[in-house]
Amino acid sequence: MADSENYAIRKIVISSGAVTTLPPTGSSFTPNSVITDGTNLYVSGGYTLYKIVIATSTATAIAGTEGISGSADGIGSLARFSVSGGIDIDGTNLYVADTNNRTIRKIVLATNAVTTIAGTPGTTDATGSAAGFYNPVSTTTDGNNIYVTDTTNHTVRKIVIDTKVVTTFAGTANMSGSTDGIGAAARFNGPRGITTDGTYLYVADSYSSKIRKIVLATGAVTTIAITANGTEPANFSFICGMTTDSAILYLVDCSESIVRKIVLATGVVSTLAGTAGLSGGSDGIGAAASFKFPQGITTDGTNLYVADTTNHTIRQIVIATGAVTTLAGTVNLSGTTDGSGALARFHFPDSLTTDGTNLYVADTSNNTIRRIVIATGTVTTLAGSATVSGSADGIGTAASFNSPTDLTTNGFELFVVDSLNTTIRKIH
Repeated sequence: MADSENYAIRKIVISSGAVTTLPPTGSSFTPNSVITDGTNLYVSGGYTLYKIVIATSTATAIAGTEGISGSADGIGSLARFSVSGGIDIDGTNLYVADTNNRTIRKIVLATNAVTTIAGTPGTTDATGSAAGFYNPVSTTTDGNNIYVTDTTNHTVRKIVIDTKVVTTFAGTANMSGSTDGIGAAARFNGPRGITTDGTYLYVADSYSSKIRKIVLATGAVTTIAITANGTEPANFSFICGMTTDSAILYLVDCSESIVRKIVLATGVVSTLAGTAGLSGGSDGIGAAASFKFPQGITTDGTNLYVADTTNHTIRQIVIATGAVTTLAGTVNLSGTTDGSGALARFHFPDSLTTDGTNLYVADTSNNTIRRIVIATGTVTTLAGSATVSGSADGIGTAASFNSPTDLTTNGFELFVVDSLNTTIRKIH
């Protein structure tokens, strides 16, 4: 049985009434529903689906990632859920009620492949609250417009800041692919990270492992040719976030826990910090440093700042040397505390942006927006409350968010992807 309030799966021996607790346990996982095929238990809860082998009580996550919400299809940990509810099984597949996404998902048990089979939060172009998004993930701005990767719609959306008019800038909703073209003729496959230099948009087309370039003036989409050394092709695993200084793109390859760069003039890719496939929280230079599923990245021109999501920290990388230090938070210690440097606490921070003096952090699982003074590392809570999730507008802690995952700034205002509310919020 799913003992939700105690964060546990319980087994009761019918003949004796004896009760034991099965893994997984801990307050990071709240089980909602359980079903069996006779050999295994399948458990839904939060953002993750687990399989428990009955004979050994061994638990493994088969879909989703603890602490990371969303609405993405994909294989295993690359899929995203938002409060997985009731589940059923037909012997080959699991069917999951993805409650907050208002969708029904299917998991192929042989491969852990997750697809959405019914329901859709929205694709509508319109003004303000009449517009619809389906898992908006990342944003960037050119000062007049906000550009949004509407990930599960496989589109890039445009919001005119002054009028709140939302249009689909590139791609066509519910049509995935990797075709280059102009506007609606182009295809994307799970676009996530996005950044701009004022002339072009650069988009991490995550499920096709490509970097796409969009001309702002025309909407023309092309694929950037990348290479490891000028002759051999380079590969990415799964790109979550990106930023640019106009000459170089900086990327977080979250599945490999590394930070990479692409010289735009040549397409040459190299790893700036971390070692592919080696996760951790160590400071150091280049490959000596380590990250744990980093998702967000921004730059002030001299340094990069990385939301090291699963470490609950904010990291700084000196671009010239590759030296990595922890600016705020402490590895593996989550929480809500404001403070300076290592005394501050975050809970799965997903993204960040900068105005040159401060960093602004989407502290996703705390449902808050945090501010960090770059010069001192001092962290304060700018908006939202860690004890409240919701969609209320207001000042500071009177406002509420529901899993804010990304944000950008035009220097005067912040624009926030409030992912589980499928809205874009403004802080000014």
